[in-house]
Amino acid sequence: MRIQLVAVGRLKAGPERDLAERYRARAAAMAKPLGFAGPDLTELPESRRRRTEERQAEEAAAIAGKAGSALLAILDEGAPSIGSEDFAARLAALRDRGRDAAFVIGGPDGLAPDLKGRAEWPLSFGRLTLPHQLVRVLALEQIYRAFTIIAGHPYHRTGTGEP
Repeated sequence: MRIQLVAVGRLKAGPERDLAERYRARAAAMAKPLGFAGPDLTELPESRRRRTEERQAEEAAAIAGKAGSALLAILDEGAPSIGSEDFAARLAALRDRGRDAAFVIGGPDGLAPDLKGRAEWPLSFGRLTLPHQLVRVLALEQIYRAFTIIAGHPYHRTGTGEP
């Protein structure tokens, strides 16, 4: 199962990019023995169209082109949120069905309504509005955490008061 993160906008060099790459590399190192590939990160340019709807539509077309036939998992503050164990179980179930997944982070104007409507897995990290740079880090960390849960690695602890 290939996992990709498709994000509108580019992270500039700095601590957010470094942290995102750290979690991406950690996840990639664990992926193959668990039956996964990736996570791969694709950064798409923000649309320069004048109207919001046009920007969203142009970005949605680029996202769809990169996601291909993968399950579309959109990260959206209005979507339901789940715990890390459920997230890991969902990834394992997709892997067992041989389904790829593309996690999508929209641009500053959000995602086009038709793209949201096509999403098979709308997902939220909570009702807070978060900067897109941090959402990228959170998505990659949760993918890494899911791999550690699936592998039975002690990174993920519950009920102990530890991170």
